[in-house]
Amino acid sequence: MATPTKPKRRPRIIVGSAKAAVDSAIYLDDRLPFGRWLRPQLRKLFPSHWSFLLGELALYAFVLLVLTGTFLTLFYKPNPDVAYESVVEISLEVRGGLLMRQLHHWSATVFVLAIVAHMCRVFFTGAFRRPRELTWMLGVLLFGLALFESFLGVTLPADQLALTGLRQAQGVLLSVPLVGTYLSAFVFDGEFPGQVIPRLFALHVLLVPGILLAVVPLHALILTWRQKHTERRATAAGEHQVTGGPFFPYFAVKNGATALFTIAAISLLATFVRVNPVWEHGAYRPGAHPPSAQPFWYAGVLDGAQRLVPAWEIPVGGFVLQIGLWIPPLILLAFFGVLLVYPFVERRYTGDGGVHHLLDRPSQAPVRTALGVAVITFFATLWAGTWVSAAPPAMHSAPGLPPPPAAPPALLTVPPDTYALIVGGLRAAVFVLPVVAFVVTRSICRRRSA
Repeated sequence: MATPTKPKRRPRIIVGSAKAAVDSAIYLDDRLPFGRWLRPQLRKLFPSHWSFLLGELALYAFVLLVLTGTFLTLFYKPNPDVAYESVVEISLEVRGGLLMRQLHHWSATVFVLAIVAHMCRVFFTGAFRRPRELTWMLGVLLFGLALFESFLGVTLPADQLALTGLRQAQGVLLSVPLVGTYLSAFVFDGEFPGQVIPRLFALHVLLVPGILLAVVPLHALILTWRQKHTERRATAAGEHQVTGGPFFPYFAVKNGATALFTIAAISLLATFVRVNPVWEHGAYRPGAHPPSAQPFWYAGVLDGAQRLVPAWEIPVGGFVLQIGLWIPPLILLAFFGVLLVYPFVERRYTGDGGVHHLLDRPSQAPVRTALGVAVITFFATLWAGTWVSAAPPAMHSAPGLPPPPAAPPALLTVPPDTYALIVGGLRAAVFVLPVVAFVVTRSICRRRSA
């Protein structure tokens, strides 16, 4: 008869660990019924098309944005006197600081780009319709907060480029009748730049990220899990039949791959593409030329609008109303207002109040698709206003004084007469091209859906 042998130490540890894990799971499930809640959630079906992962791209870019921002907060000094020096120190002295700054920059860029792409998919396919109006409105809020957060982050380096842009924002505040000077004094705490850097820092690292951290899970997780996911008509079995793969392991593996791809792409950009070299721009000096730089693609819309709108001034009761400065921010405000309530506007226009789980092809909604293309064309035309600059006039010093420093060359510089023609052509294109885009797109969609 064989003599029983004592199990070896490693198998005993494995068996004991497995038993402890099972006992712990049973203990917790008896007191907190996770199993009954978790089991159906892990089997929830998700669609397989790649376009449904655009929201995940934004989510993982936001996670990397928070992590890199936390690192930078440890070294940044939000004091107006030393803010610029601390950014230079982070870039050139702190180990890995420049890489973290560039990771932060490209994470913000990918975050906004993914939001725009995701919103375009939702808009053109009609995924915002009932019962997902609240999800759409939260997405619009996220879009606006992301743009505002980006503006705050760009100003924090306190270099010549950053504070020149902030000076333009102060000009818009000062142009508000009656209360403009009070608004400027409240924001800047006196003369420019005053104490605006600590205030922007508090907004950038506390208030706005806090709102984002509350809205992102609500938009991306809670509402998505509580509602049936939208589906493409080409693969759906019916309006109320769910198709796709389960969250675990099918969609969880795809999510993991998407996260790795997002982090890898941002890391490659941060490693090989240099952005915002503040040590070349120098600290802010009032009256000095700003460095030549192209605005971010999502900030260039506002900057281009300011270039294209004429410098209209209307004197009223001893005040001069700067109408030209108000039009660009009013356009942006009106755009977000219409975007926020668009699901209800379309429902009123079409009379369609039904529940929709299947996505439309763009050609199935000619007016909606044409309207979206027209809006994109409108903002692209405004953005084109930042691509060209007029050559600055030659500067001369008084006798006996050193010559003034030359203005930095712009990315694309043309003579003043040519620049005036380009601006005039873009002003006309702002009104003509969106209408042409609307008519052509609607005609193509109607022909395809016939």
